[in-house]
Amino acid sequence: MKYSIQLKIILYISAVIWLIFSLYPLIFLIQNSMKTQWEFLTTSPWSPPSKLYLTNYTDAIKGGLLRGLLNSIIVTLISLVIVLFIGSMASFAIARFKAKIGKGFLILFISGMTVPIYITLIPVYIITRYIGLYDTLWGLIGPYVASSLPVTVFILFSAMETIPKGFEEAAVIDGASAFQIYWRIILPISRPTLIAVGIYDMVHYWNEFVYALVLLSSPKSRTLPLALWNAHGMFSMNVPEMLAGIVISLLPLIMLYGITQEKMIQGMMAGALKG
Repeated sequence: MKYSIQLKIILYISAVIWLIFSLYPLIFLIQNSMKTQWEFLTTSPWSPPSKLYLTNYTDAIKGGLLRGLLNSIIVTLISLVIVLFIGSMASFAIARFKAKIGKGFLILFISGMTVPIYITLIPVYIITRYIGLYDTLWGLIGPYVASSLPVTVFILFSAMETIPKGFEEAAVIDGASAFQIYWRIILPISRPTLIAVGIYDMVHYWNEFVYALVLLSSPKSRTLPLALWNAHGMFSMNVPEMLAGIVISLLPLIMLYGITQEKMIQGMMAGALKG
């Protein structure tokens, strides 16, 4: 009993230390975003601000950050819906194919995870210009979906493979079609995994920089990472204002994770155990 209490105390202390190490980068970011440029350059970056300077946030929004935020929301939501719909259908089909055929398609998708993004930039750029989608948000959706589809199929397949076939057999007896089985049975059961992989893909789209840099040029089309990158000048930059923009860009992700963290943990565990 004594050792059990000591072990709990050690675990609690370790958890608190880990929490401090995890939260301090965010605290560091917030406290420096509320400093003036002069205070940031003349005082220690580890010290709290002498006065809360919230003008950095308003300047960041006026500098095009709001437009970039809106563009990122549009691209992220559309890409997320497409990749989850296509990825879930492909995963369900692969999980129900015969062993050799299913493994062949799965290997084909997984092989896409080995392709470096940088070797696709020139072909994607040429194709995007050829079809007239250069410097448009629609031109980003195709590359985004294609780059995240392999890992989406890989994760969803692991979860859908564990779903008992008895649900589908009962639905077939009741006259359900293949799409009805997928839509009304497989998707609801796979919801935790869909949320988990959706958050993973969303973070990827939200922070993606390389495709956006290559395929977008005008200020009105810039996504959030490009808007933050554009905040620095040729010879100088306002660091606190840029940090304020980073804080604003983090808020949607933090809020989403706070709402869906339970489902995300369930989704990460789905498919880990069989039987």
